[in-house]
Amino acid sequence: MILTGVAFQMGATIYLFVSLGKWLDRTYNNGDRAYIIVCTLVGVGISLYLTVKQLNRTNS
Repeated sequence: MILTGVAFQMGATIYLFVSLGKWLDRTYNNGDRAYIIVCTLVGVGISLYLTVKQLNRTNS
């Protein structure tokens, strides 16, 4: 019951970072997709970190 929002939290975090990467690519880049790749990886990393942190909090 406690972890029902984990999927939505992960999805929202990754979506926000992908959107940030798309915006950065449109604004500061001339065709490369470097910002979206980096922002997506950072978003996945942060969402995994937050999930593990939340799991550790519930197990202790």
